Amino acid sequence: MQAVDPWPAAPVLAQLPPVARLAAAFDSDALREDLASIDAGTWSAINIMTGDGVGLPSTTLDWRTIPLRSIGGAADRTDPGGPELADFADTPWLDRLPAFREVLAAIPGPLRSARLMALGPGAESPLHSDTKVGLPWGTVRLHVPVRTLPEAILVLDGETYCWEPGGLWYADFTRAHLVRNTGAERRIHLVVDVVVTDDLLALFPPVFREPSNRAGYLVQQRFGDTAVDDPSPVCAFEAPRSFLSFEAADGAHLDDDQLVPMSVEDVDGALVLVADRKPRFRLLPVGDGEFRFAGWTRERTVEIGDDHVTLHTRKGGSEIWSRRVPAQPVGVREAVS
Repeated sequence: MQAVDPWPAAPVLAQLPPVARLAAAFDSDALREDLASIDAGTWSAINIMTGDGVGLPSTTLDWRTIPLRSIGGAADRTDPGGPELADFADTPWLDRLPAFREVLAAIPGPLRSARLMALGPGAESPLHSDTKVGLPWGTVRLHVPVRTLPEAILVLDGETYCWEPGGLWYADFTRAHLVRNTGAERRIHLVVDVVVTDDLLALFPPVFREPSNRAGYLVQQRFGDTAVDDPSPVCAFEAPRSFLSFEAADGAHLDDDQLVPMSVEDVDGALVLVADRKPRFRLLPVGDGEFRFAGWTRERTVEIGDDHVTLHTRKGGSEIWSRRVPAQPVGVREAVS
């Protein structure tokens, strides 16, 4: 989460509505029954995710969360997640909340994070924008309002919104926005990050599915389950530091001369990208010797050749920035502690 990024970071976003209700609805009474089973003391501060990893809570005010899906399924990961050594998984909370589990099962796309987010009376978030959380980078952030009140609002690009419970809502959170609650009760939303697929786009209003607009999205056709015949294409190379940060500008690694030692190593049968001798990201196959970061989309991938590695970043359906660097074989690494 940046303070406020320049907008639009992709031209297609200027052609689309900032907010849309999707063609799905859920039983808000059942969701509120699930909420009633949650002890008030179990809500935690919301940590942010930056290109350097998990950051401190975004505010000291009463804006709190319960993670239903997180990196590694950890119940204490309150951030939205990003490139990591593990991918997203359900947390133990989901077994206790059957109505919310049904909502997540009904969303047609690979799920990333899912969090209950509670905005307390008098709370207001900082004005911010969400970097690369949008259709051009292959992921969207959706809201299912559960408990709302007129005084609890989203201000997005200067416009005010208060969504009704039970709906499934999209917003372009790369725009400057904040949430504010001047009422006397908590506002609670289920916030879900989802990989963009054609099945998910089928829920959007027609303007989002127009071919000229869809061409500007990074749409996932398959996701990270491709088998690998040889699990150990290990190698070492030097590569630009900016490639490690999802917050870096599109294509920043092409001209970045700040090179750091990196390697792709076999760690207990899993491929891991190591930078500065520190394991950074697990690599998950997307086919043809190409791998994405666990916890991320195909926005950036590593393609491993016989004597080189190619670093790709993407935006939309056709923009791709690639940098090929020489690589040398290395040995197998001990388990990551």
